[in-house]
Amino acid sequence: MAFASFDDKRAGAPLAEINMVPLIDVMLVLLVIFIVAAPLLTHSVKLELPKASSQVTQPKPDKIDLSIDAQGVRHWNGQALSREEAAARFSVEGAKPTPPLVQLSVDQSVPYKLVAETLADASRAGVSQIGFVTDPGGEATVVKPPVPTPARP
Repeated sequence: MAFASFDDKRAGAPLAEINMVPLIDVMLVLLVIFIVAAPLLTHSVKLELPKASSQVTQPKPDKIDLSIDAQGVRHWNGQALSREEAAARFSVEGAKPTPPLVQLSVDQSVPYKLVAETLADASRAGVSQIGFVTDPGGEATVVKPPVPTPARP
């Protein structure tokens, strides 16, 4: 491998050889690294680690069925009450760590003012999960209050 030539005819010709010495040096350094690191990868300790679930179980929020009938009377889980009583119950439910889910069903003849007042009372109390119950068939449905079960002695 010649770096320079005393021949005047080829003095201006480009050098077409690759210097291999730096490439061989890099290859030898990598070989030494692999030789040193390979025994470290084969020595391991078998451990059976405990398994844990990464999902946090969150309690489901309570569900409140709130309905407003054609006369404008509010029903909390089937029990009739006034706007003030509903607002008081909203404030109690909104103070819980997980506010409940409110399912609001309203008769189609009820003025929107009553619905807006109910939504404002719920929002003021901190209850933000409100679902609107609708009838996909377009027919009027009757919401029946739940039948109370007798208390056991």
